[in-house]
This record gives sequence, structure tokens and C-alpha cells, in this order.
Amino acid sequence: MLIAFHKPYGVLSQFTPDGSPNRPLAEFGFPKNVYPIGRLDADSEGLLLLSDEREWNARLLEPRHAHEREYWVQVERIPTLESLRQLESGLLIQGRMTLPCHANLPELQPVVFPRDPPIRFRKNVPDCWIFLQLTEGKNRQVRRMTAAIGHPTLRLLRTRIGQLTLGDLPAGEWKILSPAERKLVLPSGF
Repeated sequence: MLIAFHKPYGVLSQFTPDGSPNRPLAEFGFPKNVYPIGRLDADSEGLLLLSDEREWNARLLEPRHAHEREYWVQVERIPTLESLRQLESGLLIQGRMTLPCHANLPELQPVVFPRDPPIRFRKNVPDCWIFLQLTEGKNRQVRRMTAAIGHPTLRLLRTRIGQLTLGDLPAGEWKILSPAERKLVLPSGF
């Protein structure tokens, strides 16, 4: 079985508590024997997959398969086209170059459900959403990338894995994927 979960802010990508105030996955009533495929940090939100099929783990996390993930990132200030090109061409983060990606500042900013707790608000510092499509997912990579170009991340939402989108799945809810939805995760086949 393959499950899509809309991981809320303040939830760990693991079933056991870690001593922090963050909630573990065990609180969401998942079927037995499923485990998260990859992770989202507790302060990140969005699409997280869980499965009881080990093959998904290898197929989705192995870097040589390079499947695409999309993130909506709310950042401080409005990035220039030059800043976005820096993201796209790769950045040196912790001694390693990130892979090329796609970055854009949508003309129409998305309407995103409010977060609890809300992001920090600074009256004199504008913020905006940028969209990033990556084929890798190192620890806190998106946050480090936006910080490296001078636009700290305020909020991070994973909206797509492969061609499977988060859609209108409410925060904290999950669903078992149909055969057609499973194919969207790996459009090139399993």
C-alpha cells in the first residue's frame, strides 16, 4: 500500500517521539507496518509518502533515479531573476554543489491555507512564494539554498512528488493511493 499524507507543521517524519514538542506520525492512525519514504523536517509541511512496500523506499530515495519534487517556498523579500538563476544553476552548500533545478516566482502568488503557528511577520520586509522543482533532497537543502541567495525561508510546503500532487488533501489527513495515483508518483514506471 502507498499512502499520501499532508504532514502539518510540527509533525515528525517518524513514528516515535524524539523528546521535542513535535508530534510523531503514530498520532495519525496509519495502518500497521507502514513507514515514511523520505522525510520532511518538523518545520516543513506537505506531501509525505508512507508505504509497507520496501521497493518504494529504494526507488524514490536512490539519487540515481532522480525523481522530481516540487516545493512552494515562502521567503523574505522578493528574489530577483538573477537570484532565481543562482538557485537553478546550483549552489555550494556545505561543501557540495546542489544539482540544477527549476525556480520561478509565480506572477500570481498562490493562496495557501494559514499555518498554526503563523509565520513571523515583519511589517517592513515583504515576503513572497517561489516554486522550486528539485531532483534531490538533502537535509534542509531548500532552506539552505534560499538562505544562500539572501532570502531566508519562512514557510516550506512540498506540493508534488513525481506527478502526484498534494491537491486539496487537508493538513493532518491521509489517503491510500489508487493504482492510477501510484503511477503518478513514478510516471516512468516502477
